[in-house]
Amino acid sequence: MRFSNTYVSGEINVQGGHQKSFDPVCFIFHLECVSIIKEMGKAALIKRNHFLCSLFFSGLLILAPACTSQPPEEAEVIDAESLQPGADAQTFVYECGEEYSFVARIQGEKAWLFLPGRTVPLPQVPSGSGAKFSNGQITFWSRGEEALVFMGEQEQYSCLNNRIRAVWEHAKLNGVSFRAVGNEPGWHLEIYTGERIVLVTDYGESRLEFAAPEPVSDQSARTTTYRVQDEEHDLTILIEGRPCQDTMSGEEFSAAVTVTLDGKTLSGCGRALH
Repeated sequence: MRFSNTYVSGEINVQGGHQKSFDPVCFIFHLECVSIIKEMGKAALIKRNHFLCSLFFSGLLILAPACTSQPPEEAEVIDAESLQPGADAQTFVYECGEEYSFVARIQGEKAWLFLPGRTVPLPQVPSGSGAKFSNGQITFWSRGEEALVFMGEQEQYSCLNNRIRAVWEHAKLNGVSFRAVGNEPGWHLEIYTGERIVLVTDYGESRLEFAAPEPVSDQSARTTTYRVQDEEHDLTILIEGRPCQDTMSGEEFSAAVTVTLDGKTLSGCGRALH
């Protein structure tokens, strides 16, 4: 597990859809921080809307403010071994009315609820239908696209999964640092910090994976560029820190993305996920 939003569902604020503008220098700083965190086997869950890097070293918590003038809020830290990307992992963004929503991650016999202001792990308990998880105080009962949440005897929520938002949160929890999408033909790009770049094109028919190179940042131009060349392909990814609107959904993004693969150009929009 590498970072998440209230949990923080970082740039995609689970509570309100807010996203900060893309800054290439902040992005590079963040990549370096996440690389260190991953090596140390810890992941920091920072309160939403703060670009911070939490590093654990010699038992001390070091908060390094990155590209924000706001003071850091308290960070919750979860052992990275508890949430690992896996084929059996499912991620949902449950919306329970207009004002309450949360991210849920189900993996094996455990569920993680990223509730407003807190993260709750729940063990699975017997159920006649669906998947039920409870710690005695909070009960989460999932039936796929629908879910019920009970908090004590007073609070009860009936929720529906937002599939579009769930795709982005699933990518984040799988370790994706930056994600972009485009249309005609449909494609998406996922950058895993210090690991790999995955490019899926032609509506999912084609999937290419590359080792992630060191990105090059130009602060004055507000751009970040990745260049990869191997025996079969030549790939350039240009991320520009300017507003971008999806050509089909109309969704607003913080960055414009141009992917050039073997001379063919794909244009779309993206955002940093942490």
